[in-house]
Amino acid sequence: MTSSISPLDWLSGLKSLSTTSSDQRHAVLVTITAALGSTPRGTGTRMLVTPTTQYSTIGGGHLEWKALAMARLWLSETVFKTSSPRTEKLALGPSLGQCCGGAVQIQLDRLDQWSDAEFTTRLSHFQQQQPVLPQLILFGAGHVGAALVQVLSQIPCRILWVDERDHLFPAQLPANVQTEATDTPEAIIAQADASTYFLVMTHHHGLDLRLSEQILKRGDAAWFGLIGSQTKRASFEHRLKERGIPVLALKSMICPIGLPGITGKEPGVIAVAVAAQLLQLWSIIPALPANPVLSANAATNAVANSVTNTQTNPSSILSTATL
Repeated sequence: MTSSISPLDWLSGLKSLSTTSSDQRHAVLVTITAALGSTPRGTGTRMLVTPTTQYSTIGGGHLEWKALAMARLWLSETVFKTSSPRTEKLALGPSLGQCCGGAVQIQLDRLDQWSDAEFTTRLSHFQQQQPVLPQLILFGAGHVGAALVQVLSQIPCRILWVDERDHLFPAQLPANVQTEATDTPEAIIAQADASTYFLVMTHHHGLDLRLSEQILKRGDAAWFGLIGSQTKRASFEHRLKERGIPVLALKSMICPIGLPGITGKEPGVIAVAVAAQLLQLWSIIPALPANPVLSANAATNAVANSVTNTQTNPSSILSTATL
């Protein structure tokens, strides 16, 4: 049976099952409930596994392969409605073909064991647990804008992509991207939340200037980047001062954009440089809390005890993970 990795994350995959009945939710939710030492991902990381599709990742490598195999083996079995979640403790050492040196505990929940009411409750709980992702409003659907969206499609963030040229937006959009085709982009700025990240790279310098003015007048942007050279910056500063923008506000305008030292002007090069710049600004997304029915501290202690046991019995932490 062929297997694929979905572009959707685990929560989107879970949402897609919300309209199905419990006996049709043939999937396993894998959660890292404890992590000790050096591990690929932290406590609360999740992935959703069906017989043919994987949503999200718990860190790759042999650890993930093992978890996928355990989930799909369980899905191949006939179980009763009273079947309990399964818990496995895995040391990330030579026996798993990894040298991280840490250990994790994972919990496997088979979704067809949840009643419709329980599924709805848990889905709501997971949605409430989601961290607030940074919001980027990107003006411009040209070559650089398209390349940047492609890079950021793999990053935990929300993108509102704005351009009046509707035909430039691709038919298939990443899950974290929404588009807005409008000839009044200033209204998008006016409606934006405080602490929004703005990036202006339209096809017209006059439009860039108007948008820059509106963004700087707000005074509450988390970050504002403008594509262009030092010459463009100097010209815009002069014009924006004439429009009443204070010098202090102008200092917050980032132009040129991208990490210093990257000199290429190809769209892909600029996109990577700007994405890296944004990643430096965005705080690390915190790991979600583990399943509420399992205490994270208790799970961590369990893994710690298992690792301690490996000093006298190296195979003990893996004894329950044998397929």
